[in-house]
Amino acid sequence: MAAFPAPASGVVPTDQLVLRAAVSAFLGRYRGQTRVHTDSLRIFLRWCTDQDLGPLAAARADVERYVRWLQDVRRYQPSTVSRRLSVVVGFYRVCVIDAILDHSPADYLRRPTVPAESPTLGLGHLQFEALITTARLSTNPNDLALVALLGLLGLRIFEACGASIADLGEEHGHRVLRVRGKGGKAVLVPLPPAVARAIDQAVDDRTTGPILRNTLGARMDRHAATRRLKHLAATAGIRMPRMHPHMLRHTFVTTMLDAGVSLRDVQIAARHADPRTTMRYDRARKNLDRHPNYILAAYMASGT
Repeated sequence: MAAFPAPASGVVPTDQLVLRAAVSAFLGRYRGQTRVHTDSLRIFLRWCTDQDLGPLAAARADVERYVRWLQDVRRYQPSTVSRRLSVVVGFYRVCVIDAILDHSPADYLRRPTVPAESPTLGLGHLQFEALITTARLSTNPNDLALVALLGLLGLRIFEACGASIADLGEEHGHRVLRVRGKGGKAVLVPLPPAVARAIDQAVDDRTTGPILRNTLGARMDRHAATRRLKHLAATAGIRMPRMHPHMLRHTFVTTMLDAGVSLRDVQIAARHADPRTTMRYDRARKNLDRHPNYILAAYMASGT
């Protein structure tokens, strides 16, 4: 492990060998994008090194200190802290299963309270239309395909950037895109005509390679996608404090609900395992739309 380099003598202590075996056993349980998320374990291991603490000798109080560090020093949102903590909890659970530890120091931890609504807000209907129009008028053919994949298909950014021309096909008269989601699960997503045209424009006459490309012609990554979205939002006159790809996935959910699609169907389209996740996306927007400040302002309109 990079967080625990071997001594100059080249001899690796037994406790480090056990730790490496424990980490390998934990990571071996996951694959695909899920395994990428478990890489946040490295942050915990590095923190342990900085604290001169052996991860397998940690006590519950040490893991509590790690949580405080994520909150007070790294200043992560409660949802991010909870997600990173879940990785640590899972690691220690595997250590107990594999009889490396007698009990988990992550048991009975005080987890941060995650708000019922997501802190990220999607675009409004008019903002989304402006973004699509700006992308359609862009000289970069990848812009419209990027907005369509994220906002009209609801793909996660790693799914959109990972999509290749070979993933395009037809099933029962529908043009489809084979999407590799969390855990490496593959699903077929139908392409509405507008999305298919946007993809065709980005693909042009290529027969292989990625659907989305950066300015150098290589596969677009999340950083390049974020830069393109920020540029499009600024061009469209959309004033958002922080424009990022996941905002369009929020927009996908809220726009479908506005269009009258049932919660269950939206959950299926977004591929959420739990309907509460879908509701979380929409709750913050509704809290703003129904805020009593508007009622008070309307009531007092004659005086203001």
